[in-house]
Amino acid sequence: MTRRRELMKWAGLNGLTAVAGLAAAAKLPNATLGSQQAKITKHDFGDLRMYFDGATDQVRAMTAGSLRLNPGASPHPPHDHPEEEFLLVTEGTGEITLEGKVTKVGPGSMMYCAASRLHGIVNTGKTPLLFYFFKWRA
Repeated sequence: MTRRRELMKWAGLNGLTAVAGLAAAAKLPNATLGSQQAKITKHDFGDLRMYFDGATDQVRAMTAGSLRLNPGASPHPPHDHPEEEFLLVTEGTGEITLEGKVTKVGPGSMMYCAASRLHGIVNTGKTPLLFYFFKWRA
């Protein structure tokens, strides 16, 4: 929020015009990215890659990324957020919690979670668990 206010001050525009300009500037370009091109951040729980994060022609916000989750780790306790989300496991084994129900998962397992529903993932295996996630808000 502070960044948005600073940008509005810097641009010398009223709030509505500045917000509209930011939304247009954040629109995702058509692109194909490999894992080496994604923005990576290293955490104690694993490596997070962000491929895309911004508005599209159809939605206000779209995020696509992957997380290589270390054995025994979870990125955070079960949580909720205003976006809908798909999660696809491609390597390793773990458990996904969705509204209190725990399901064992492995390569090929996919989760869909509606907005504002409690969900989480934990790596229960001895090797890294790799999953890709896609979140959006219309």
